[in-house]
Amino acid sequence: MSYNMKPSIFFLGATGYLGSEFLILLARDFPGLQVKALVRNATPEKVAQLEKIYPGITVVEGTLEDDAVIQEQAQSVDVVINTASSDHSPSVKSTLAGLNKSAAARPGNPPLYIHISGCGIISDDARGEDVDHATIPVVSDIGLDLKKCPPTNTHLDSDIPIVEAGTRKENPIRSIIIFPAQIYGVGSGIQKNTLWLRFFTDFAKKLGYVGTWGKGYNSMNNLHVKDCANAILLVFKAALEGRAEEGAEGLYFAATDAPRIPYREWTKVMGDHLHAQGLIEHPGTRPMPDEVVEPLGHYGWSLLGGNQFAKPERLARLGWIPTETLRQPLLEALPAAVDEAWKSL
Repeated sequence: MSYNMKPSIFFLGATGYLGSEFLILLARDFPGLQVKALVRNATPEKVAQLEKIYPGITVVEGTLEDDAVIQEQAQSVDVVINTASSDHSPSVKSTLAGLNKSAAARPGNPPLYIHISGCGIISDDARGEDVDHATIPVVSDIGLDLKKCPPTNTHLDSDIPIVEAGTRKENPIRSIIIFPAQIYGVGSGIQKNTLWLRFFTDFAKKLGYVGTWGKGYNSMNNLHVKDCANAILLVFKAALEGRAEEGAEGLYFAATDAPRIPYREWTKVMGDHLHAQGLIEHPGTRPMPDEVVEPLGHYGWSLLGGNQFAKPERLARLGWIPTETLRQPLLEALPAAVDEAWKSL
C-alpha cells in the first residue's frame, strides 16, 4: 500500500471552532496541498478568512445536506477530514458513498477518512446526579468496541458505519475516528468558541443565571482546543507515514489527565463571572428548568448530564503531549472564553 505525503484533501468544518484551529496547523506543517473546503453560505468574508489561514484553499459551496456535492468531492481526493458535526449521519453517509467509489477505483490504495466524533459515546447518562466515581468505568480506546457502547448514546449512528467501511474486505477505506473530550479555550481560528459553551451562554442570557442539566455533578475529561487540533495533526501525520492504527483499531480518545471538573463547579465559575460584570441577574449555578433541558431530550441528558471517563492510550503511543491544557487548565481559561461567547450572542 502506498502513502501519499502530499495528499489532496476534502475538508468539512474548516470554518468551525476545531476545524479552523486544525487548518492553522495544517498550513504550518503542510503548506501547498490541494485542500477543498465545504462552506455553507460562502460569503467573500468567509472565503477571505479561509484563504488567509490556508493560501490556495478551494471553497466548495454547500451544506451537510448536499449529498451529491459531498459524494463528488469525497470521491475525488486522497483524504477526507470531517470536523463539522459528530451527529450529522446523512453527511457521513454521503462521505462514505463517495469514498466507496474512490476505494473501488483505486484498489490497493484506499482513501483515508479522519472523522471527529466525541466522548459522548461512553456517557453513563447519570442525569447530573451524584454518582460514586468508583462505579463509573474508565474506558480505554484500546479494545474499544463501539457496538458495546450504550446504543442510545450520541455519535454512534455516524461512527459505526465508518468503522464498518474501514474493516470490510471488499474495497475498504482507511478509517480513523477521534473522540475529543470536553474541548475548551478561546480558539485562534475563525470560530472562537466551542458549541457547548455557546449553548450555556445563550441559556444564561435568557434565564438570568447559568445552569446545569440536573444537579450538575457529572463530569468528563477535558482538553484545550489547541491540544485537540494538535492531536488531529499528529494522527494525520502518522496516517501519511503508515504508522497510525486504523479501522477497528483506529479509534482515538483525545483527552487528558487534567482534573475532571463537575458541571456544577465550572458553571458556578461562569455564573459568578457573568454576574460580576452585571450581565446576568444571579451568581453561581442551579439546575435549569424542564422547558430548557427537555427540548434536547435524551441527546442533551446523555451529552450534557452524563459522566464520560476516557483513557487516551492510542495518542500516548504516538507521543502526544497536551501542553496547552497543562498551561491553561479549564477553570483558568474559562472566563476569557465566556467573554468571547457572550460577545458572539
